[in-house]
Amino acid sequence: MRPVIPYVTAALLFGLGVYGVLRRRNAVLVLMSVELMLNAVNLILVTADTTARAVLPHSGQVFALFVIVLAAAEIGVGLAIVLQLYRLRATVAVDDVPLTEPSDPLDGREPAVLDSEAGR
Repeated sequence: MRPVIPYVTAALLFGLGVYGVLRRRNAVLVLMSVELMLNAVNLILVTADTTARAVLPHSGQVFALFVIVLAAAEIGVGLAIVLQLYRLRATVAVDDVPLTEPSDPLDGREPAVLDSEAGR
């Protein structure tokens, strides 16, 4: 078996996944792009296991199973976050998600102090 074809396919899949993560604005599509990158890694692991005989037999396939379990957990948590975001904001656009807490307009001062300063 020629390992060039699976490696090139995995590189293209990973590149498509990176492009999707960087260009997409929908959180669900970003999660799908991450899954595409994880599948590309699985393809590389299985191909490397079949072409290069390692000291441990089938180690690439075992690592691929670990990646699949990790991907399932990531999708479960990621979709829960996306659903909660949709409930709060009514959108799943990544650009509309605030990354920090909104700053307090009072700046730590009491409202009475601000009112007395405004009356001067």
